[in-house]
Amino acid sequence: MRITWQGLTVFLATGFGVGYCPKIPGTVGTLLGAVLYFGLSAHPWSLYVLVLGIMLVVGVWLCEQAVETFGDPDPKEVVWDEMTGYLVAMAAAPRSLAWAVAGFVLFRFFDIVKPGPVGWADRRFSGGVGIMLDDLFAGILTLFVLGIAEWILKMV
Repeated sequence: MRITWQGLTVFLATGFGVGYCPKIPGTVGTLLGAVLYFGLSAHPWSLYVLVLGIMLVVGVWLCEQAVETFGDPDPKEVVWDEMTGYLVAMAAAPRSLAWAVAGFVLFRFFDIVKPGPVGWADRRFSGGVGIMLDDLFAGILTLFVLGIAEWILKMV
């Protein structure tokens, strides 16, 4: 079997193939992000941030390559953005299953409903930047809401 550069980029952009899930590929991609979160969050925060930064930068390029390969401005098979957005969402959250589930639900909500800056990014940008940016904003909104929830819970 011969591995091509295009095949490798599509494999990564589709979350190692999970984006080919026939139903809810974005949700399945976010689940893969949750697995990555639990693996990364067990290590120093500096490593988490380094990997997240690499995923953000590389993700723009991967998603742009996928756009060209699939011939679609936002291929549903591409889930690298969901994986990365979820890691953004959980960057400062306590490491627990309850917080991970809360982050998952909030992130998927913001990614699907696309309120405020999420929708703006989705409408305003295209290609790899557009694919990544709306999920980055969904992750930031989730991070913000989780931070408020944590603050409130510490007050009670």
